[in-house]
Amino acid sequence: MNFFHALLLGIVEGVTEFLPVSSTGHLTIVEKLLGLDVADAGVTAFTAIIQVGAIIAVIIFFRGDIGRLVVAWVRGLRTPSERSHPDYRMAWYVIIGSIPIGIVGYLGKDLVTGGLRNLWVVVVSLVGWSVVMWAAEKVGRQNRPESATNLKDVLVIGFMQCIALIPGVSRSGTTISAGLFRNLDRVAATRLSFFLSIPALVAAGAYEGLTQASAISASVGWAPTILATLVSLVVAYASIAWLLRLVAHHSLVVFISYRVGLAAVVAVLLLTKVISAV
Repeated sequence: MNFFHALLLGIVEGVTEFLPVSSTGHLTIVEKLLGLDVADAGVTAFTAIIQVGAIIAVIIFFRGDIGRLVVAWVRGLRTPSERSHPDYRMAWYVIIGSIPIGIVGYLGKDLVTGGLRNLWVVVVSLVGWSVVMWAAEKVGRQNRPESATNLKDVLVIGFMQCIALIPGVSRSGTTISAGLFRNLDRVAATRLSFFLSIPALVAAGAYEGLTQASAISASVGWAPTILATLVSLVVAYASIAWLLRLVAHHSLVVFISYRVGLAAVVAVLLLTKVISAV
């Protein structure tokens, strides 16, 4: 991998990580177009590690909210009377909602990094989850603010997030859709999606960095990996602000046409053998 590849992939990650269009699906497509071996352990680890840049962007963007939740959580652990505070409950909701994807991601790691890294899987997932996103917008009443979030909400969202391990589905697409199905308003569902991304993606990036360090060194290189991570941080920060403004006034349906169009383009490239599925 050269620095141009790293720059391009960092931009792709930063733009797509929090949009309901699947960052992993996009990275897989672009990596294939660049001639990279998506089955290579170093490339797979690179894809996970550069997501940490996007998560750092979330932490910076929501630093006030995150700091408040952490302080409330620590106070609640120390003082029982503080446990009725909404921020204490929300902190636990983020922790609990992140557990399912941690377990499923660890147990299904070989499948996620192996058989599912197939562009036909990406094509089907892009189209299939678009139907779910459309249904979420139509069915969800969106009459519950963030303050109304409860344990059942985060459990449903947390388990739905596991589906996003399939490339092409989209982690933000699953979490926001699940929130809408639970009748949370679009901004509340999106903010919760951001918060739930922090434990899941930091854990995935740290795990790959620690266990696949030699693979990164051998095939991708740490310099391109660090560059792509920094680029994803900067681009993701702008993407977060844009998405929050968008969902305040528009539905997720605006992304469905793009998802279906992208799936059609990739399918044509596969059928014409311009790129291979694996």
